[in-house]
Amino acid sequence: MSEPESSSSSSSSSTSSSKEIEPLRMPTIEEIRGQDIWNNCAVRSVVSGIMGGGLGFCMGLFLGALDNPLMQEEMTGKQQFSYNAKQMGRRSINSAKTFAVMGLVFSAAECIVEKARAKHDITNTVVAGCVTGGVISAKGGPRAACVGCAGFATFSVLIEKFLERHD
Repeated sequence: MSEPESSSSSSSSSTSSSKEIEPLRMPTIEEIRGQDIWNNCAVRSVVSGIMGGGLGFCMGLFLGALDNPLMQEEMTGKQQFSYNAKQMGRRSINSAKTFAVMGLVFSAAECIVEKARAKHDITNTVVAGCVTGGVISAKGGPRAACVGCAGFATFSVLIEKFLERHD
């Protein structure tokens, strides 16, 4: 009868030790420096631009591969391959540029507005979306810039709500 008591006492001590609260760990100097670097709007914007360019390049490759030539029946296999390779190259470079600008402008605008307002909320996303949409569609004139502003701001808010980043 002494054996079950000893096993039950050891199991109760192991459950009590697992419920202990761990002490608070202070960040290291390297972690603080890394956070300071990432909080820099220029660094954040450049990284977002590079990542956006990479995403745009991959999307351009994929969408360029889906393009079919108009005269497909009259082209040889080698001509079709050459046409598709050129289309993929053109599309990937154009998409990379567009997505790089989009990532850079959105990230820069959101970071600047967030630092100016000293708040992290949905308003920053709306302003950044409006600026980004306006910049991307500015070549089409003022009306296109306004529509781009409204459209991208709406899209940005929907994405934020979907991801539930803000309360």
